[in-house]
Amino acid sequence: MGSGDKVKNTGEKIEGKVKETAGKAVGNRSLEAKGKGEQAKSDLKQAGEKVKDVFKD
Repeated sequence: MGSGDKVKNTGEKIEGKVKETAGKAVGNRSLEAKGKGEQAKSDLKQAGEKVKDVFKD
């Protein structure tokens, strides 16, 4: 996985966690769900990058 992609995916995951936490704090279920979705999207991207790395070697 390229270091740039790794940093970007980690940033997206953190941003999603912040949104999820903020949504919980203010009782905004939509924001909470959006944050969870962003975290899942980031996890999928990271998994895809790892698969690509396996086939590069």
